[in-house]
Amino acid sequence: MQSSLLSKRIRILRKALLLFLFLSLTASFLFAQPTAVPDAGDGWEQLPAILAKIVPPVFKPAEFDLLTYGAAGDGKTDCSAAFRSAIEACHRAGGGRVVVPAGIFLTGAIHLKSNVNLCLSKGAVVRFSHDPTKYLPAVFTRWEGTECYNYSPFIYAFEQTNIAVTGEGTLDGQADTTAWWPWTGNRRMGWKRGNPSQRQDRIALMDMSEKGVPVEQRIFGEGHFLRPNFIQPYRCTNVLIEGVTVVHSPMWEIHPVLCTNVTVRGVTVSSHGPNNDGCDPESCADVLIRNCTFDTGDDCIAIKSGRNVDGRRIHVPSQNIVVQGCTMKDGHGGLVIGSEVSGGVRNVFAENCTMDSPNLDRALRIKTNSVRGGMIENIYMRNITVGQVAEAVVLIDFFYEEGDTGSYVPTVQKLRIQHVKSKGSQYGLFLKGYERSPIDDIFLEDCEFENVKMGNVINNVRDLVMRRVIINGQMQN
Repeated sequence: MQSSLLSKRIRILRKALLLFLFLSLTASFLFAQPTAVPDAGDGWEQLPAILAKIVPPVFKPAEFDLLTYGAAGDGKTDCSAAFRSAIEACHRAGGGRVVVPAGIFLTGAIHLKSNVNLCLSKGAVVRFSHDPTKYLPAVFTRWEGTECYNYSPFIYAFEQTNIAVTGEGTLDGQADTTAWWPWTGNRRMGWKRGNPSQRQDRIALMDMSEKGVPVEQRIFGEGHFLRPNFIQPYRCTNVLIEGVTVVHSPMWEIHPVLCTNVTVRGVTVSSHGPNNDGCDPESCADVLIRNCTFDTGDDCIAIKSGRNVDGRRIHVPSQNIVVQGCTMKDGHGGLVIGSEVSGGVRNVFAENCTMDSPNLDRALRIKTNSVRGGMIENIYMRNITVGQVAEAVVLIDFFYEEGDTGSYVPTVQKLRIQHVKSKGSQYGLFLKGYERSPIDDIFLEDCEFENVKMGNVINNVRDLVMRRVIINGQMQN
């Protein structure tokens, strides 16, 4: 009797123990913390709201024909005054289009004003003078991420609203090894011993920034040799650059600074000179770069936010930058962040782009160091087709130029890279952070890199997750 009672109690205890274990496991499953694998859709849900804020400006139907203001499309007549007069008349009338008809129009600096659309008709070529005095007086600008007064950019606007450069025509900077490019001091770019160069001016400007010299005292321009940028809206809102072809630039081609609501679409940039970046939004918010073609001597698209002391002083990041449907040919990088990135970059979305050239070095490139610093975060890429790149499909380098010689430790975190296919490169991933500041939270999904010669370089990276990533036919863990 006692034995039977004991057996019954043991069976009850066993059932209770099994029930307890079942309930414990169920609770652990239901209330466990999320896994470390990121959500592939994390971040992209922000895109519709960002795109909804980027609305191109609309202009009155009024037209102002450049010929009416004294221009001649013979390629010889200086049309600078005609551009000024037509733009002023359009602005005073409340806005509209300044129409450049077919022909070749020689000019100096063009300064846009609010509510003016500079429209280049099919067959129109606006050709910019070699004469540096045509870009004076000096204007307030940023040169390689540092504020100063310098030669006017070829097309410039300062604190204007609703401006545009549109049409089927061509903007020709006429820069080559006889004009503008030799100022680099590089023999390959036409410089010869005894010729002037930008070297001393560049050093002087950087030194002024480091010492906190007031911007109004950083005067360059006449007698100096800092090359002007091509198109630079500065502190403008509602900017549209559409349809035009840009060739032969002194240096950076499309360079909006401290602008909000910028659309660059259907533009072709073809210029293989020194520092000939295609489109460099700097300290800008709400920027769309769509259906453009870049064939450049430097980075195709480079997102920036100021250099060193100046970047930290102004402290305005670039954010909400969208790149869609673009083609990248030659260049140092397809989509680049840096190196003038001291103000930070966040919320960059790139999708449905094609990158392919033996002279394109990288697809995604992030370049900084402990002199530049900056926080770079929330970078998203998907559906990118890479034919071939010379170096790496994805490169993040904390040792760019000065390397680890400063006290401003950069931060790079939260990258999501999906559906990127590459046919050939030296490296798949080339990621080099600092031990004290590792590159953090990198997620690749459904990517395939073929013909990778040297594999990956991964130094000081934390939380690198690869899901269904194949390199040279091998699934990566």
